[in-house]
Amino acid sequence: MALEWEQVIVHSVDPVALGRWWAEALGWVVVHSSDEEFEIRPEPDRLPGLDFVRIEESKKAKSRLHLDFRPDDQDAEVARLEAHGAKRVDIGQGDQSWVVMADPEGNEFCVLGQRRQ
Repeated sequence: MALEWEQVIVHSVDPVALGRWWAEALGWVVVHSSDEEFEIRPEPDRLPGLDFVRIEESKKAKSRLHLDFRPDDQDAEVARLEAHGAKRVDIGQGDQSWVVMADPEGNEFCVLGQRRQ
């Protein structure tokens, strides 16, 4: 049996707005849009993607799943994402090499430091 990773589902009270935010933050393309669902991918035919699906309730607790990103320049990327509307958040991580951030709906993600050789 073979499985292909297609997408990560992100529940959202406003999937179009949050999906557009992530598309701009990542430089990805929109492959599907409706009032209930908004899907983006790195390229139209490249997987996996992020699929934002409407849910009526807002986020209430720390996410059980989050995305990690490793940029070329952590400080520059954190500053760019903050200018784009992300916020630094404290989830009890203490002093670490990564920066925990949240998107406009409060979904956490991490901007990692340089990869150790």
